[in-house]
Amino acid sequence: MKLADVCRSMEQWAPLAWQESYDNAGLLVGDPATEVTGVLISLDCTEEVVDEAIQKGCNVIISHHPIVFKGLKSLTGKNYVERTVIKAIQHSVALYASHTNLDHAPKGVSYHLAQQLGVKGKVLLPAENALKQISYYVPIAQQEEVRNALHAAGAGNIGEYAECSFAAEGLGRFTPSAEANPVIGLQGMATEVQEVKVDMIFPSHLESSIISTLKKVHPYEEVAYFIHSLANRWSEVGAGFIGELSEAMSGKDFIQFVKKSLGLSAIRHTPLLKKEIKKVALCGGAGSFLIPEAKRQGADVFLTGDLKYHEFFDGENTCMLCDIGHYESEVMIKDAIHAYLSNIFSNFAVLKSETLTNPVRYA
Repeated sequence: MKLADVCRSMEQWAPLAWQESYDNAGLLVGDPATEVTGVLISLDCTEEVVDEAIQKGCNVIISHHPIVFKGLKSLTGKNYVERTVIKAIQHSVALYASHTNLDHAPKGVSYHLAQQLGVKGKVLLPAENALKQISYYVPIAQQEEVRNALHAAGAGNIGEYAECSFAAEGLGRFTPSAEANPVIGLQGMATEVQEVKVDMIFPSHLESSIISTLKKVHPYEEVAYFIHSLANRWSEVGAGFIGELSEAMSGKDFIQFVKKSLGLSAIRHTPLLKKEIKKVALCGGAGSFLIPEAKRQGADVFLTGDLKYHEFFDGENTCMLCDIGHYESEVMIKDAIHAYLSNIFSNFAVLKSETLTNPVRYA
């Protein structure tokens, strides 16, 4: 298998279009045409992780955090970022990152953090401007062929429902020019055809593929279609997660429950609330931007990493805030990536890194 196949598989789960504007996800180092000998999965990419990949015969590293986050103006080895990239290039190790796009993906980082805690629920802040609608006209006889092709291309999925569409019959009318090559009708003659207008939604990043598929399978020489941008939020894609525990517990018991579930030695948190904890909001990584949304949706607790001192005041004694650490809130995504790629590729090793990349220590 080629490196391009691995990249494509990761982007079927977490398309690069879902990354934040400041991010740098995707293939950072390497030739897509390279034959893959093995994949090493890590939360971070460091020199030690590259050494581990070399030792284990893996020529691809997939990390959550991109080692190249800001632009590099030189490669002289003056810091750990440049040294890591240089070592990867010298040993022909490709570097790929799936970062905020994997945060936002269905069953992404926050989902797997919620799974660790037994929280059942939904995306906390669904994505905006991530869906579009296509409307097209097709002769009744060919409607199923075209509809099925667009479903296969990724159109028509709404939550747990697949192959969704709406159709309305009508009378299409057109006059082919002298240069036209009509499938139905004759040049210069007005033609009427019983047609169906079909509407479907689709992920915005699939627009070019959807249009290409429509033109390929549609019987007409010129296809009539319209693309509409939607204000609808996409319930499956977005930031954070919110849901409920299987049973309510006191704030003190919740802290101990989280420590045990995630193997933590310490948690920074706001004062315990008098009410019980049942509704839990969370976000892997630095999620302080979601505190207002967690409170708006009535969360009893919001759990994330990297909370600053003054952000702890934002709980305002209505929502307990817990900072479990950036690394600790995301490290379980290694298991998810490993399971995902292992299920797709069986002809080379997919391994989880054993290198501890957490730069934070507790004394």
